[in-house]
Amino acid sequence: MIRLGETQELEIVKIVDFGVYLACGQEKEERVLLPRKQVPQDSKIGDKIRVFIYRDSQDRMTATVREPLLQMGDVAELTVAQIGSIGAFLDWGLEKDLFLPFRQQRGRVEQGQKVLVSLYVDKSDRLCATMNVYKNLKSDSPYQAGDQVTGRVYELSDNYGAFVAVDNRYSALIPARELYGKVELGRDITARVTKVLEDGRLNLSIREKAYLQIDRDVETILKLLDSYEGALPFNDKAAPEVIRHETGMSKNEFKRAVGRLLKEGRIQIGDKVIRRTGTGRPE
Repeated sequence: MIRLGETQELEIVKIVDFGVYLACGQEKEERVLLPRKQVPQDSKIGDKIRVFIYRDSQDRMTATVREPLLQMGDVAELTVAQIGSIGAFLDWGLEKDLFLPFRQQRGRVEQGQKVLVSLYVDKSDRLCATMNVYKNLKSDSPYQAGDQVTGRVYELSDNYGAFVAVDNRYSALIPARELYGKVELGRDITARVTKVLEDGRLNLSIREKAYLQIDRDVETILKLLDSYEGALPFNDKAAPEVIRHETGMSKNEFKRAVGRLLKEGRIQIGDKVIRRTGTGRPE
């Protein structure tokens, strides 16, 4: 069977002026054309050639010896070549650009942008791209808890968190409870592996381990105090949503950092306010 969107080895079954026709094994009835300019020199009937199968500009199934940047079942980062009225077109190394419909996009894409996509076959039996790459990401990463990784945020969910493609290959999630600070759709992030699940998928956190993170949180609070001219209009009893919005921290993380600053004599906590008292540590 000739498989759309895949590279496979096919046999030359007929030679014509404009190329050669290829077939798969004993299934000689199903044929695909390899254009003449791509046919290896001195090719003859019975020879086998490795080709990629796609549809040309006239939607005819065709073969090419060129290797595309993306194949069925894989995930790859492709560049947006142009934006059309019904979607975007991606450069994937072939003569005809790959179509990315608007409904398969996650956020707005722009010309020149690199997007993470997979292949699928639409209802008209044409190859298209989708930014919903979840099912094609692998779960056999070499990473362990504590490792630092980088990846692309490809989906955001209020219920689950941020879905990340580590190394543009492995499936990972920043759980909603860990979503502090600025995490944007389509952006690359650096994170720490907190857990490898039984199925091999990764749980991540963009926060450091507590004993390392508290130093950063302290500096964040001090900078925030400066921006408010030395007095925050809320204290550690504020609602978690307020603290998260203002600081990017959980309430517990905020309280830990505030507690250190209070112990060092660098702040005072009043009714619905935190004031800065100095910049030095007490003797």
